[in-house]
Amino acid sequence: MEPIPVFKPYIGVDTAKAAVDALDLGWLGMGSYVKEFEESLQRILDLKNGSVVAVNTATSALHLSLLAAGVGAGDEVITPSFNNVADFQAIHAAGGRPVFCDIREDTLGIDVEKAEALISPKTKAIIGTDYAGVPCAIDEVAALAKRQGIKFIHDASHSLGSRYRGRPIGDVGDYVVFSFDPVKVITCIDGGAVIVRSPDEVIRLQRSRLLGMDQAASRMYTNNRAWTYDVATEGFRYHMANLHAAIGLTQLDRLNDFVQTRQWACQEYNRLLKGNEWLTIPATDWVDVAPMLYYVRVNGGRRDSLISGLKDRGVATGIHWIPGHRFSFFKNCRRGDLSVTDRVGDEIVTLPLHSYMASETVHAVVDAIDGELRQRQAA
Repeated sequence: MEPIPVFKPYIGVDTAKAAVDALDLGWLGMGSYVKEFEESLQRILDLKNGSVVAVNTATSALHLSLLAAGVGAGDEVITPSFNNVADFQAIHAAGGRPVFCDIREDTLGIDVEKAEALISPKTKAIIGTDYAGVPCAIDEVAALAKRQGIKFIHDASHSLGSRYRGRPIGDVGDYVVFSFDPVKVITCIDGGAVIVRSPDEVIRLQRSRLLGMDQAASRMYTNNRAWTYDVATEGFRYHMANLHAAIGLTQLDRLNDFVQTRQWACQEYNRLLKGNEWLTIPATDWVDVAPMLYYVRVNGGRRDSLISGLKDRGVATGIHWIPGHRFSFFKNCRRGDLSVTDRVGDEIVTLPLHSYMASETVHAVVDAIDGELRQRQAA
């Protein structure tokens, strides 16, 4: 059997042609394809109150969101410890400090009651992160933020294409962040976006993503630039490149197909793995979820042996994520009770999930799991 990777981006002829066309255009910086990408994403999200600003990575999007939220030296940002390290580093880059909160067993999203107990006079913002495409308690986090007078940053890096209360993800939160890196449902090779709520914030982030220069985005979108400009604010080299936007446009065109095929694979995993005493499967039917990954939790301290055994059988696995409070750089950050996080962090395993994943591949992964577990039980 050919080795089965954890992630495998779908790159079709349309995407390859778009990359060549973008290179042939000869304008490799931020340009016309970026504008088209932002407009296409805006339509897909059906935003009622918000605008899209595309950037080079979701980490950049998080950093800009934190700065726009007013996070600076000495401020605290509540975040799930069970989160990507990018969130913690973005908080640090803004001058703030992460405050680690626990998660819920069902969604693996932030525990809002525990988050409220962590709020202090230094709290400036709260991050709610979706895991595997499953929305966190978005409305509850938004209500907490409003009640406490802090900003809500919704990290939707895993959930482009998911729906929440019948609407596409993106409408709720002061800032909403998406990711288009190589392992997401769609890829720009690398890329990110921020959803902001006012025209003034659009202009501010457009300047911030391009070194603080006051060149109008409308000019940059014409594959042109001004050679005289002012710099009146802090800025970064965070703009999205034309090449990446061109690739992303073809991926957005396939988003519905990507989501549907991934939903099927996850539902099939759930069906085949249900009842396995070694495993806890996700508590979702995947109907409104755009799965970025599929995970199981391995019970009884058996995770490492299962990972090793699957590797020997040609099935790659991953661990998403290592809790933030376990990293030496962040070990002294303030935290609450993290009992669920610690348990999940010791048990979680990512299984292979790809767009257009063949039934034979899903069954091969499950057969490898069953074979490995039977071997371990017999030993």
